[in-house]
Amino acid sequence: MLMRYSLACILAISSLSVASAQSTVAPTQTEPAKKQKSKAADTQKQRAAVSQPDRSVVYKQVGERKLLLHVFEPVAQASQPRPAIVFFFGGGWTSGTPEQFYPQSRYLADRGMVALCADYRVHSRDQALVIDCIADAQDAVRYVREHAVDFKIAPARIAAGGGSAGGHLAAAVATLNYRGQPSVAPELFRPAALVLFNPALVLAPIAGTALKSQDAVRVERLEERMGDKPEAVSPYHHLTESLPPTLILHGQADTTVPYATVVAFRDRAEQLKVDCKLVGYPDQTHGFFNYARGQAGYTATRDEMGRFFERLGWLAKP
Repeated sequence: MLMRYSLACILAISSLSVASAQSTVAPTQTEPAKKQKSKAADTQKQRAAVSQPDRSVVYKQVGERKLLLHVFEPVAQASQPRPAIVFFFGGGWTSGTPEQFYPQSRYLADRGMVALCADYRVHSRDQALVIDCIADAQDAVRYVREHAVDFKIAPARIAAGGGSAGGHLAAAVATLNYRGQPSVAPELFRPAALVLFNPALVLAPIAGTALKSQDAVRVERLEERMGDKPEAVSPYHHLTESLPPTLILHGQADTTVPYATVVAFRDRAEQLKVDCKLVGYPDQTHGFFNYARGQAGYTATRDEMGRFFERLGWLAKP
């Protein structure tokens, strides 16, 4: 069963559009193109109106492409360096924008953390492979740690978070070796905590199962899309005792990233005796946590994230 889920997970995530990742409703095919564009623009404006970052900085440049961190900072001054989190948007490693996590970032900044929303290369804009996305995510966290003084943050208290494919990237930063060039020591980019929203964590069959013949062709195609074997970029397959405290927020009715995959991840983490909490939401589907989908899912997962950081001692209780 998990073998089937893992392959379905990769295929479904890889085909997601920015609309599904950010929980907007795609226009019908009968609508004129001009009207569709107008609706898309209005949706972007509505998202942007939620909150704007306090500043943006370039953390990496690949050719002419500048990758930005959009920074949300607390208003109040602090006597000690603050904790921080770097968020990665979803979109199947193909599309999406950093605005997805602006609402969560403003919430955490208002409570005393520095929150950063990272842009990274994706397939639709940059012809990026999944390994390129991973390298960008690792470089984003590394940049934040290297510039901790500039951000006024504690380098030992940097978390990574994200949704769907962005959740995969956050988990990859915590579990995989560096995918860029030249090689970088893991301690330079490893996060100290993870907050994962319907993340893709199992991207290859779990030991003890066998691929069916028709699935072998799919895996070969996925290797081309990912730039490596699926197992090489699958966080589940690289779990160790060094996994940082982790919170997973997942809809139990998610058919894009089946709930059974995060249960498997949580169970393996518990076997390794690491701190991994899974919160399942009955009847909730993929992307239910997004601000644009409504207040119920957004507020429930936002508040759970807040309690997680309170438990770690990163946030004071309100």
